[in-house]
Amino acid sequence: MAVRKIIIGDQEVEIPDFNFKIVPVLFVILVLWLFTGIYSVGPDEVGVVRTFGKFSRVAQSGLNWHFPLPIETVNTPKVTQVKRIEMGFRTLKNGQYRRVEKESLMLTGDENIVDAQMIVQYKIKDPVAYLFNIVGPELTVREAAEASLRTVVGRNKIDETLTTGKFTIQEETKEQLSAILDKYESGIHVVAVQLQDVSPPKEVMGAFKDVASAKEDKNRMVNQAEGYRNDVIPKARGEAESMIRDAEGFKQSRIKRSEGDAAKFTTVLKEYRKAKSITEKRLYLETMQKVLPGVEKFIVPDKESGGLLNLLNLNPSAGKGVSK
Repeated sequence: MAVRKIIIGDQEVEIPDFNFKIVPVLFVILVLWLFTGIYSVGPDEVGVVRTFGKFSRVAQSGLNWHFPLPIETVNTPKVTQVKRIEMGFRTLKNGQYRRVEKESLMLTGDENIVDAQMIVQYKIKDPVAYLFNIVGPELTVREAAEASLRTVVGRNKIDETLTTGKFTIQEETKEQLSAILDKYESGIHVVAVQLQDVSPPKEVMGAFKDVASAKEDKNRMVNQAEGYRNDVIPKARGEAESMIRDAEGFKQSRIKRSEGDAAKFTTVLKEYRKAKSITEKRLYLETMQKVLPGVEKFIVPDKESGGLLNLLNLNPSAGKGVSK
């Protein structure tokens, strides 16, 4: 192999003498290096290009090119993918799950403890903010979700948390979580918040079941009492209304009878004024007829009465005439 001699300082050094030039080799290396800058962005992705570590531009889906390392780098986050965070439990590979009590146990507004498990679904709405404004997006979302759920549960009583208030708690937690992530400028959109399970701690589950049974018994007895009241009160009102109507009828009857008696008395008074002695005798005889209806009566007229008494039939039921 041929050698070349070069002088370095005071010494003469021999080096191999190659038969080709270095420029073509450097050119090929440069071309290969430039080819490493070709990248593709999927239809569900956005390319975020950084120049010397600083954001420079956004690339859309398809084939793109950037200056190779170490000048530029590119990240391609999936902006349409809905990501999932589990809070209070973790799903295992075999389909089972394990509880994470340090996340799920929390206090209600009336100082009771509940075990709440929740799923948060989110996706990226601003890839630049998602990549540069927060560190550890998954951890950030989980801790913000836990803080939001604790805040909302802390404003509700245990009965509402375990029964009718679950939907309200979900919606308020979603609003709280969205507000926190927007405050962080995280570039994350919260799609849904779903409570998987809200229950008392297993240590006091038996006591809570007893309380629930007692409440059910109370509600049942209240409903029975309400049913009895709804049955008795209408009957009592009906009877009262009937008594009022009877009293009003009796009142009208007494009024009419009194009016009739007054009219009869007025008529008798007019006749009495016309013939006082005759009217007195007639009233006397009619009274005796009412007082002694089944007794045979003998009337002895005086000299002045004449034959007027013969006109009075005092014993019609006996079928007999008047005895004198």
